[in-house]
Formats: sequence, structure tokens, C-alpha cells
Amino acid sequence: RQNFINDTSSLKGYYMEGVLSITNNDDTYNYDVKVGFKKDDNFKVTLLNKANNYEQIILRNNDGLYVITPSLNKSFKFESTWPDNSSQSYILSSLIKDIRNDNNKEISKNEDGYIIKTTVNYPNNEELKYQKIYLNKDFNLHKVEVYGNDIVKIKFQVEDLDLKAGLSTDLFDLKKYVQVEETDCKDEECTEKQTMGSIETAIYPLYMPSETYLSSSETVNTDDNSRIILTYSGGKNFVLVEEGAIKSQEHEIIPVYGEPVILNDTIAALSTNSIYWTSNNIDYYMASEDLSLKEMISIASSMNNSKNVVSLK
Repeated sequence: RQNFINDTSSLKGYYMEGVLSITNNDDTYNYDVKVGFKKDDNFKVTLLNKANNYEQIILRNNDGLYVITPSLNKSFKFESTWPDNSSQSYILSSLIKDIRNDNNKEISKNEDGYIIKTTVNYPNNEELKYQKIYLNKDFNLHKVEVYGNDIVKIKFQVEDLDLKAGLSTDLFDLKKYVQVEETDCKDEECTEKQTMGSIETAIYPLYMPSETYLSSSETVNTDDNSRIILTYSGGKNFVLVEEGAIKSQEHEIIPVYGEPVILNDTIAALSTNSIYWTSNNIDYYMASEDLSLKEMISIASSMNNSKNVVSLK
């Protein structure tokens, strides 16, 4: 047990691959995950949605924290202390922190190695209560299971782990993941955009706070696409905007004072009064002064746009 903490606390770098499974109600979303870490505080986490090959990258370097969506040539830049501010099943330092912080952790042995049970810290998902960290006989990480209501909600299965990986500094350089067109075009031509998806009809959340109802629906035609604006009133007022995703020729960075959260099949940008995410080439933006963070995530998680969308390639 102590070996795992000692061996991983002083790492200069590591590389890990695995499969992350997230269960929401009856649906399970699977990601291929690649984690690169280099001292000090440099992280690159690639999450590839196995259902549609949608790739996003969480990048932490000396400049800050980014979530990059290469297919849209877009990044969110966060004011955040991630990954230190919450539990993360696929980050070794986060697991060590959870072990150290739980004075009542339970440690048991099985035929494959050891199991460490600890409490977890998921501020945006209070349903998640504890985790089981599985180590093999060499005290290396094998699997993590995170539980809510005694049901596995998150599972990370390690497939490859190199605790002596010598990772290059440029692996954590944002420029490596930004598409730049090498042209001598004028400014207006350099901002050329490509429509990645379009939306025919409104997509409605399946979860709704009590006494909250749809009060208006408006379709607005923009220069690049059509946009649907849904306004909800009553118990909790909020606005939900839906629009086909646009890929810019020039890399776009959107500042966010909040946190990245995995939302079913994508990584969302969550702030105090809003949440922004892209799913199946549709951009969603929800804003409210009334909704709690938990309610915003619940509404966003309840939306499934697979049947209502026309995707453009």
C-alpha cells in the first residue's frame, strides 16, 4: 500500500492508457483514455469516444488549463486548479490524494493484489460516494471503480502503465493541437468557417426541475447556421441555445471561469451560471441565475440528440 503512494508521489513522468466507462441511467459511454504527466503539473489527457471517434484533449501546462476539440479547431481555457480540486479516476496524483485524505479508508487483499476503498470528492456530482482502487501484486494501478448508490457509475480499466516515461515538453504545447492554415490570405478570408452540423428541430431535455415549463421557442437564422433558442420559466428560469457546430479556420480559444466536466459523450465547460458543450456536432449553451450546478448538469445529461440531428460532413 505504502509502495503505491511512495512510488507514484515522486514521479517525474508517467504514461498510462485505459478505458473509461461512465454510466448514466441505462446508458454507458466508453472512452479510450491516454494520460501523459510530466513534472511539474503538466498533464495531457486524450479522451476518444469509442462510439463516434469524437476526440477531446485536456491539456494542463504553464499557461493554464485547456480542453481542446481538434475537429472544431476550438479550445476552452479554464481558470481552474484541475485536477487538484476534485477526484479523477484516471489521474494517479488524484488517487493518492484521496487515499491520504481518508483516515477511514479500507484496505483488503485478494488473489490479484490489493483493494483500497476511499471516499471521493466530486463537487459536481454528489451521488458519487466512494471508490475502490485495485492494485496488482506489484502495487501498480489495475482498475478504479467509483460508486453511487452502491452501483459502479465510473470505471477506469488500466491497459498500459509506464511509471518511468520520459515525455517531451512539447507534448504539452497547445500549438501541437491547433490547426493553422499557412496562407497569405486577408483577415476576412482567414476567418473562413466550416459548418459541421445543422439542427432541424429543437432537442428537449428529459429532466426538468419541478414547476418549470417551456415558455417560448424561437429559431434564428445566422450567417453560418440556424439557431434554436428555448426559454424555460416557472420554478427555475433558464435559456437553452442549440446550434450546429462551426469549425473555424483560425483556432478559437474561449475563456471559462469554471471547470471541465465529462458529460456523457463529451467534455462540457461548466461555470457558475452556465454550461457549454458540443455533442454530435451540435453546440449547446445553457444559462440561468436560478439553476444550481447539479441541476444544470442533470438537464444537460438528460439530452439525447441522436434522433433529431442532420449532420453535415
